[in-house]
Amino acid sequence: MNKNLFNTIVGLTLVLCLTASCNRKPKNGRTDTYSSGTIKFVSDESFSPIIEEEIEVFQHIYPNAKLIPQYTNELDAVNMLMKEQTHLAITTRRLTDREDQNLKDRRFLPASVPLAYDGLALIVNKDNPDSIISVQDIKLILSGKVSKWDKLYPDSKLGDIEVAFDNKQSSTVHFCVDSLLDGKPINSPNIYAVKKSAEVIDFVEKHPNSIGIIGSNWLNDKRDTTNVTFKKNIKVMAVSKIHPATAASSWKPYQFYIYNGNYPLVRTIYALLNDPIHGLPWGFVNFIAADFRGQLVIHKAGLLPYRGNMTVRQVDISTE
Repeated sequence: MNKNLFNTIVGLTLVLCLTASCNRKPKNGRTDTYSSGTIKFVSDESFSPIIEEEIEVFQHIYPNAKLIPQYTNELDAVNMLMKEQTHLAITTRRLTDREDQNLKDRRFLPASVPLAYDGLALIVNKDNPDSIISVQDIKLILSGKVSKWDKLYPDSKLGDIEVAFDNKQSSTVHFCVDSLLDGKPINSPNIYAVKKSAEVIDFVEKHPNSIGIIGSNWLNDKRDTTNVTFKKNIKVMAVSKIHPATAASSWKPYQFYIYNGNYPLVRTIYALLNDPIHGLPWGFVNFIAADFRGQLVIHKAGLLPYRGNMTVRQVDISTE
């Protein structure tokens, strides 16, 4: 065979092979990289304000990346991860040992990455005169042992205590069951499970005798960069580890009181991953967890960053 002809055939073969290789998608159909491509992921709905801000900043830095969140309850989010319907879920718990081993057996390289600490807030109607409560009293309400406001506050005229949650399968409900009731079910006679966190706030606004339990990132007034001002249309209760609660022993879910351990209702936010190719899910999670800009978004939202440096400063709070 003519040498020039041989070289031409070899060259064409290499070009065709490289072209076919470039156009061939992976068997799983994914083409995303650490900082590009398109992915869908799931998150507990109670974190949607923070997730939306993180997506906005990340996509600004990496314009070739597109992140599409699906907000649901925590139970469904984990189930979707285990069924390979997503490679990233934002929750308030780690993968269990059983879940972790199941994913390892399927070569999915699972990981549970802590992102932030969130204070679970108790909110009441702005006209409710009572604004402090002990952890013991919260347990009595959720267990159904106390169902009237005057059993906690003898002068109260509010009648039945109505309790509102964001979703019956949410991370908020799981926290109350696991951390406050030692695994026993919530047994209050007047429980209302709405669909979204914003609806908990609406419920409390319209029902003077209600108490809502909600993630604190829904409550901050975005105009206040010090994170010491909550929304004006509801009242955030101060919670005490000591019973009975006093003003001196009760704390609101401000960042510093989460940081120093004074506020008792704190949960950790995790990113759960089953991404074997270390693509865009990993890129986004590492941005939130380790990048200064990702942790700054968490700080500005009023939560406590998991790895961010905490600067403590004196802030004067007006009571007017």
